[in-house]
Amino acid sequence: MRVKPVDFRRLNLRCHALLSDVPLHDVWAIPLRGGGPGRSIQDARAIVFGDRRPPNLAVRGLFALRSALGRTFGWDDERHDPSSASYVTRLAGADRSQSRVAPGTREGRFRVLYVLGEESLSELRNATVHAFVALALTPRPGGYTLYLAIYVKPVSRLTTLYMALIDPFRRLVVYPVLGRQVQQRWARAYA
Repeated sequence: MRVKPVDFRRLNLRCHALLSDVPLHDVWAIPLRGGGPGRSIQDARAIVFGDRRPPNLAVRGLFALRSALGRTFGWDDERHDPSSASYVTRLAGADRSQSRVAPGTREGRFRVLYVLGEESLSELRNATVHAFVALALTPRPGGYTLYLAIYVKPVSRLTTLYMALIDPFRRLVVYPVLGRQVQQRWARAYA
């Protein structure tokens, strides 16, 4: 399910230009069976973000550990997420008017930048990273492919160390579990 960033960059997406100064850290492609014609990124977002509870015990434990560390060290304090640093200020008028969710809307710890027909972009900023999650839904024979791309902009010297420490957990546990969960939910909703 993990794919080369070049494969994601071939897609005609708004996020490529908006995040041109942000390194593309990771890309996953989740094959989705069925769904019928006309599915949109809103359908995929409902599947991905519909249940805020992490999918299994290992992932819940990792999220709980990260949350505890964030509280202990103050990584998630609002002072690390000034509105002036948000990429919502970079959006063009067309991005704002075409978005199906108001830019700047909070969804949990994330801030939505835009939700277009087949693409969405959200950001998260704290003392460790300024991260972006891009979702793109593309049709394929027999269903769709949901791309999940993670961009990471360093915010301090801590960013590189932090990402090196969490990458094995993200790549070996979190994203594979999330991918399977998305496939199962999609099958239940649209098969």
